Amino acid sequence: MRRESIYRKLDWQLILIYLVLVLIGWINVFSSVYDPELSKGILSFSERSGMQFVWILTSFGLAALIIYVINPKFYSVTAWFIYALAILALLGVLVVGVDVNGSRSWVAIGPLRLQPAEFSKIATALALSSLLGKYNFHLKSVTAAARVAMTIIFPMLLIVLEKETGSALVYFAFTFMLYREGLSGWFLILGILAIILFIVTLSFSPFQAIIFLFSVAVIARGLFTKRIIPHIMFLVLFFPLMILFPKIGTIGYVASHIHFADHHWLMVLISIPVIWLIIKAIKTRVSDNWKILAAFLLSITLIYSVDILFEKVLQDHQRARIESLLGITEDLQGSGYNVHQSKIAIGSGGLIGKGFLRGTQTKFNFVPEQSTDFIFCTVGEEWGFLGSLFVVILYTLMITRIIKLAEKQKDNFNRIYGYCVASIIFVHFFINIGMTMGLVPVIGIPLPFLSYGGSSLWSFTILLFIFIRLDLERWR
Repeated sequence: MRRESIYRKLDWQLILIYLVLVLIGWINVFSSVYDPELSKGILSFSERSGMQFVWILTSFGLAALIIYVINPKFYSVTAWFIYALAILALLGVLVVGVDVNGSRSWVAIGPLRLQPAEFSKIATALALSSLLGKYNFHLKSVTAAARVAMTIIFPMLLIVLEKETGSALVYFAFTFMLYREGLSGWFLILGILAIILFIVTLSFSPFQAIIFLFSVAVIARGLFTKRIIPHIMFLVLFFPLMILFPKIGTIGYVASHIHFADHHWLMVLISIPVIWLIIKAIKTRVSDNWKILAAFLLSITLIYSVDILFEKVLQDHQRARIESLLGITEDLQGSGYNVHQSKIAIGSGGLIGKGFLRGTQTKFNFVPEQSTDFIFCTVGEEWGFLGSLFVVILYTLMITRIIKLAEKQKDNFNRIYGYCVASIIFVHFFINIGMTMGLVPVIGIPLPFLSYGGSSLWSFTILLFIFIRLDLERWR
């Protein structure tokens, strides 16, 4: 197909969704900082809306450069070089970075500030596409899996050192792509189990977390052996014993002869299901039993590591936000203030919203960071449920369209990269909107194409349009 005619095959549906989201973002950035007494208009460069217009124009320039100038083979050939540059940039931030809100993740170039962590996701996506796209590459190989893990973990750790934990968590998005490329469903199940155990341990205690874990292990074994009813009956009989187990230490005779601390009784309780699982695994020689046992022991390690992770890894404001979300503490004037005001703003919008520039929560600056991380509040308050639903539908259409196009790719590199793009956008979309509604902890990540900021808009534009350009290659 001739070069001129190939560009007619550009996926204009995806480009149109992108343009609509960018336009919605620009309008709502203006609304979120609008002051009727001081505003000089949406194009004023002294205001965020004017600067966002500059970022939009430059993003269009980057998109055009990617589509019409850069050879698409450039990305597969230089993927690891781009990844190395991203790693060097992350290392450089640790040395010359600028502190912004307690995070040392920004680089100042004159009046311009850029966040390398945003662009490192593109580099990691390209590197993973190059690695996984090789002929005869299988994730089931231990060596191959280790290489993939290191490719993801290395930039994650550097971003954590920059105290930008929210951006680091986005790297878990690549798990969805890996699942498509053959990653065992066990890893997804373990990930979900780890989140539940973390919440149960924090909200209640390690004791309740272990009871929950043992119950899951019994049910899992019942499903694998196709004998779910006997396992549930066993669980029903054993459950009261597990709950009452620590009470043994309070019995007069036992208390006078055996002086066990609470954590000692917990270890005794753990040993019962571990021994049971070991006996079953040896007796039946079924691999699934060994998997359940390994998952159980890893989960026990996590339960005992929750305090360390919570106290040593997370920052003070992050711990406060998680405690507020889980209802451990309630501080509507402190850590819970943003989410509380955010929910008021979204809820007050009703069905059709208060109207453009008429949001009271927005106008009186009740919600901090409303033009960046909490931009969805403005959408909810001024455009209501219908406006919010429209935005959600646009993201859903974009993500499903990317996945559909990824499945059509003839080249492994292009397909894998497409899934990386869909996964990153989905995680940003899900977490950002979830945190504004109080469904997930506030971790401070932007809403793609809507939130104010050059680094965010540039990085998501580059991420998306590289895939749009790669998609053209299937027509050759």
